[in-house]
Amino acid sequence: MKTQTETFRGYGKLFSLAAQTAVECRFPEAAVLTAYVSVHLAGVEAGNGEVRYYGRAHFSIVYEDADRHVCRAEKGVEFSALAKDARIVPACSVRAQPAVENVSVRREGASIFVTALIGTDISVFGEQTFDYLSGGELVCRRDPVNFFCAHLAEGATEVEDDFEVERIGDILQHAETVHLSSVVCSSGMLCAEGEVFLGMLAMRGEELVSFERLVPFRIEIPSDAAQAGCKARVAVCVPEIALHADADEEKGVRIHATLSLRASGVIYEQVAVSGVTDAFSQRCRVLLTYCVNESEGAGETTQLTERISGRAALSSPINFSDTLEAIVLQRAEANLMRGNNGMHVEGVALATLLVRGTDGSRRGVEMSLPFSVPVQTADAQVSVLACGMSARQKEEGTIDAEATLKFTLTERIRSTARLVAEAQEGEAIPANDCAVSVYVPRAGDGLWELSKRLSKSPEEVVQSNPDLEFPIREGQRVVIYRKKSLG
Repeated sequence: MKTQTETFRGYGKLFSLAAQTAVECRFPEAAVLTAYVSVHLAGVEAGNGEVRYYGRAHFSIVYEDADRHVCRAEKGVEFSALAKDARIVPACSVRAQPAVENVSVRREGASIFVTALIGTDISVFGEQTFDYLSGGELVCRRDPVNFFCAHLAEGATEVEDDFEVERIGDILQHAETVHLSSVVCSSGMLCAEGEVFLGMLAMRGEELVSFERLVPFRIEIPSDAAQAGCKARVAVCVPEIALHADADEEKGVRIHATLSLRASGVIYEQVAVSGVTDAFSQRCRVLLTYCVNESEGAGETTQLTERISGRAALSSPINFSDTLEAIVLQRAEANLMRGNNGMHVEGVALATLLVRGTDGSRRGVEMSLPFSVPVQTADAQVSVLACGMSARQKEEGTIDAEATLKFTLTERIRSTARLVAEAQEGEAIPANDCAVSVYVPRAGDGLWELSKRLSKSPEEVVQSNPDLEFPIREGQRVVIYRKKSLG
């Protein structure tokens, strides 16, 4: 029995890894009000059985000194980490996306240690090949089978923004969160649009004040693989930011922000594979071996904005004697969850509430507000931006909070290509000498299932039974005619 095979060669995502590493920074002893850490990768390398990624973590704290003056301090710490997996080889391409999952502060002796737990999502890309049956001395069934190939693209841009604020003193701390709103492919170009949430903490006289700004951006990434209709995923980070403030006696303070943005994208190309999904022989039994290959692509990108409110959880108690000065480090964490009433994005909006006591001392109170928002998707990558957060103490010891959440959901599409890889000849099918045979088929069978059961090609079955309707109904009969040779 002769068969024909072909080899598919593509490039795509092989698998994902999740890694964590802790990075620590030491400061002189102080009463820390807020601690913020940003992380930026400098490089990612694939080796034999491991991925090495390295970069720099930037630590920023705001604190009160012994005289209750509000001060700031900043430091940078280089880090390097490994993620191990036996499937990794130097020929792989690796994309790593780090995020600060947790920041903790502890006092040891005359020092303060700020520790950042950095979680990194690692995607490993490489060549994907598999052999599949394409024909031969068999009756073959071919169904459309799709496979997603990946094309990597990178780009960078710089955006500027000017805005006015009421008169302020020093900017003590700033934090940036990138929110994507649109990812579109056109001929030769991958375009990502969104906004950077810029949150700032500053002094105004003897008081702390916070303010925020949404800076729009657009990044265009040239790529030969980008075509209209292609879908893509993009990750954008802010490796550098420069803030410059000019004071005007009449207009207040004008702030000029310059942000450097870096984007890494994956363009997904859907490739149709014309292979055999099932086969049989009319003269012998056939043992089929299948190859199963999974690939991942991206679907539509949608946006959703939701205003949430409720009673916030606090890391330490407050009372009516406390003055609420500012809300800083607004952020949100979210996951897609399946519930009894469909899919929801569930998570928590977080921020640091700066409080001043009756004795004039300040402290930072961590505030969290849970949320659950229904969404219309089966599976998606979720990103969320928290902004416009407010807090009020209506009842002593409690905080009622509100926040605006901006969600972006990029649909995940997974395709499974199950094709016949090999066919082995088995025992011969006993010959039937009858000129005419009548069969009672199974209700619900299609033409292919019936043909395979009868060891007759679909064309033969239809030729003998032109009035047969599929799927088979209960009580139908199938007639098979066989030509008899005269001796």
